[in-house]
Amino acid sequence: MNQLPKRLKSIDIFRAITMLLMIFVNDVSSVKQIPSWIEHAAASEDGLGFADTIFPAFLFIVGLSLPFAIRNRMNKDDSIIDISVYILSRSVALLVMGFFHVNSENYNSAAVLPQAIWIIAITIAFFLIWLDYPPAMAKIKKYILITTGIILLLLMAFLYKGGIPAAPEGLRPSWWGILGIIGWAYMVCAFLFLFIKGSLPVLLIALILFMLVNIIEHAGSLKLNLPVIGDASSVTLVMWGIVISLLYGELSAKGKDQYLWLLFLSVGMVLIIGGLIIRPFAGGISKIHSTPAWVFICTGISVLIFTFMIWLVDIKGKQNWFTIIRPAGTSTLTCYLIPYLLYSIYSLLHFHYPEFLNYGTGGLIRSIIIAVLVIILVGAMEKRILRLKI
Repeated sequence: MNQLPKRLKSIDIFRAITMLLMIFVNDVSSVKQIPSWIEHAAASEDGLGFADTIFPAFLFIVGLSLPFAIRNRMNKDDSIIDISVYILSRSVALLVMGFFHVNSENYNSAAVLPQAIWIIAITIAFFLIWLDYPPAMAKIKKYILITTGIILLLLMAFLYKGGIPAAPEGLRPSWWGILGIIGWAYMVCAFLFLFIKGSLPVLLIALILFMLVNIIEHAGSLKLNLPVIGDASSVTLVMWGIVISLLYGELSAKGKDQYLWLLFLSVGMVLIIGGLIIRPFAGGISKIHSTPAWVFICTGISVLIFTFMIWLVDIKGKQNWFTIIRPAGTSTLTCYLIPYLLYSIYSLLHFHYPEFLNYGTGGLIRSIIIAVLVIILVGAMEKRILRLKI
């Protein structure tokens, strides 16, 4: 397996910034009269909004982090079975959460519980099941809490009603949501990384194949309909992160750091240019349709930002600039879930922002403040070991 440097602080900071922006763009989606470039581009539109770049950056970061996590397990002499269980458990957790979140979007007003109560209940269940329990906690207490979470989640599944009041329906998969997409992509790439022992040449071949699948799915009438990976957009983004991590390790191990800047800057620019070139031939630029141009351009942007973060954080040591948002990089999933609780509480209390915070500049400032406050709250929770461990 390729050598890697010590855990990069730049990855945690990059992840924190991305999560901050994810909370921001989710909140700002309810703000009116803001510049259109901030929002997602419409499904029928050939274009890229700022919001369209956040999720692919997160998938790229999943790939950046993956070699470190698997390597650490290997260095501890964990068996293939142990690591496989670790990968599978993380993937299943993300798939379960994504599945429930997607169904919450189709919640039926005639259900037994109000939607806000149902969302709060499943979020509490997620925390009970996947909380980072202190090692000193008695095992019986831990298992009771986990079992309580599982029972609560099953109860919410039983009580769920979707669709319309005249034709209610139970939980069912339509798509897997953001967390589910991450779960599938992580599982495929992590198992591939594990079984080939992090071989960079093999991973490069896999990356090329994923990119070709994505292009084929969008550039013509042929549809491969591959199970799990679909059009391969998500696995391509994750695999690019893995490859960049390993390239960093290769260059650092050989003392060729001076080539890193030229290589990464070149890769980033080539991907962006390649995305613009392929744009007319493969469905344009579309996050909704996960077209190759969207994948290439967003990957290129992510590579360039990561290169800058390496310089700023790992070389110049400016990690303290990001102290206030650091919890978003270390308790990322917790940050992602807190807004679900926040908006559900708003609904129960019939809380509404003053009108000036729902429009234009006032709304943008509101969304930034909300994102920062969520992260500060998660930081306080993190100090009390109240965070998810997945």
